[in-house]
Amino acid sequence: MLTGDLVRLRPVEPEDADAFNRWHNDEEVMRWLQSYFHSSLASTRKRFADRQENSYEKVTFCIETLEERKLIGVVVLRDADPINARAEVDIYIGEKDHWGGGYGTDALRTVCRYGFDTLRLHSIELGVVEANERAIKSYKKVGFQVDGRFRQSFFRDGEWHDALLMCVLKDELT
Repeated sequence: MLTGDLVRLRPVEPEDADAFNRWHNDEEVMRWLQSYFHSSLASTRKRFADRQENSYEKVTFCIETLEERKLIGVVVLRDADPINARAEVDIYIGEKDHWGGGYGTDALRTVCRYGFDTLRLHSIELGVVEANERAIKSYKKVGFQVDGRFRQSFFRDGEWHDALLMCVLKDELT
């Protein structure tokens, strides 16, 4: 388990499926995420029971509050490339009452430290919809910088939005 200032990152357990299913069926939680498909609780539980173990290529952590040990979100380091020492990160806080409390920023910083120190990565990248200002602000606090733009690459609510490619290098992590 990994510990930050506000959160603890731990492996996903089968019993976490119910919370994930609730988050994945909440339009507000999923608003700026690429994959947004409603799913049944039974299919989510099956997916969790059958999921692959963490590996160098993909490490998934549940985000829990340190104080309450409450499951509030997920962070994933994926597509790790040992040749180029890079990976991509995905993160979201599913418990809306914990939005804006610094939990996502702390979880992102903690998983990046793990990626740089344990997985020996040199860079970690992410994609974010430009309209998701709260997320971008959080990413910049950790040291991520905008490296590129994918014009009109994300469609939501009848509108096209630009997506940004952001990256943090090992020596830029704050």
